[in-house]
Amino acid sequence: MVVLVTGSNGQLGQALHAIAANFADVDFIFKTSTELDITNKEHCIAVFEAIKPDYCINAAAYTAVDKAESEADKAYAINVKGVENIAQSCKNTNTTLVHVSTDFVFDGSNSIPYTEEDQTNPMGVYGQTKLEGEVIVEHILDRYYIIRTSWVYSQFANNFMKTMLRLASERDQLSVVNDQVGTPTHAVDLANALLSIINFDAEHQGLKLSGIYNFSNEGVCTWYDFAKKIFEVNHIEIKVNPIGSESYPTPAKRPAYSVLDKTKIKKIFGIAIPDWDTSLLNNS
Repeated sequence: MVVLVTGSNGQLGQALHAIAANFADVDFIFKTSTELDITNKEHCIAVFEAIKPDYCINAAAYTAVDKAESEADKAYAINVKGVENIAQSCKNTNTTLVHVSTDFVFDGSNSIPYTEEDQTNPMGVYGQTKLEGEVIVEHILDRYYIIRTSWVYSQFANNFMKTMLRLASERDQLSVVNDQVGTPTHAVDLANALLSIINFDAEHQGLKLSGIYNFSNEGVCTWYDFAKKIFEVNHIEIKVNPIGSESYPTPAKRPAYSVLDKTKIKKIFGIAIPDWDTSLLNNS
């Protein structure tokens, strides 16, 4: 089974690379954003025609939430047009697409975990472009998995955990927002889930399981809670001050609540999902 991974130099791409050896039956082909520029339609189609992958994990995305507000064209080129190119290439080669999306398709007005059927209403350019990418995948392909996830972190690339650890080495105290609620997701847990879905799909080709699925680690916390736990498991003593979002204005508005309901993915694929704090402890 051949699995093409786009954006392999990003956080999720590196996580997939780290666990690839655990999947002996999978022939992984990793392509960085320079080796496969998903915004170049002709190049994209040519790469797929040469490889003819059974599955494609699209880990290529524009994820700079705040910068997207001033770089809307770039975000659109990658998250919308790029996804369209990937989807069309998948269709040409009969490839099943596993596409990663985000909790930012929601506005955060819920008080209970979001299901896959809940109304979307992105508040910024990043969320809007990711939602448009989802719609394109659904329109072009019959065989696809769209996985919405949240608060992804790891030892790879740039993320909240690495930022906290860096700042802790530079300062004696930090202020972190305590009124945005969600769930951290370790990139390796996400990577394992994507490959579990691919293996399940390969064994159950007759089942029509295409659609949108939520995946994050289990549990709920605020960014403040997450920061405190990061320092705790890394044995770092630093004062952390809880603040409201109004005290830390950002170009893009964040959902106040973006916990994802994982009932569907657990029921259909039988995926066991660890709690966020357990995963943080085990990966620190």
